Amino acid sequence: MFVVLFLDAQNRVIASEEMFRGTLTQTSVYPREVVKRTLELNAAAVILAHNHPSGVAEPSRADECLTQTLKASLALIDARVLDHFIVAGNGNAIVSFAERGLL
Repeated sequence: MFVVLFLDAQNRVIASEEMFRGTLTQTSVYPREVVKRTLELNAAAVILAHNHPSGVAEPSRADECLTQTLKASLALIDARVLDHFIVAGNGNAIVSFAERGLL
């Protein structure tokens, strides 16, 4: 699943929504839907999160490309991506794109 936390200008959570759900190996994420919802909520920033059912939290190249696409799309409406978390296992493994310098 792919979840987005929508934040106001003071980084307070406005809403947390599961926006996309996929199969065991893949989820389709549509940047236009994330941008649309960000505008509807008048959010200034977002935090992205998705799970890896495999149990391995390491970001794939596709994860990195998606993050950059979302970051660029949201920048067009002056919304920031503060982080993107990948959660694996039972929440035991979590990778932060911000901590890794991937944003």
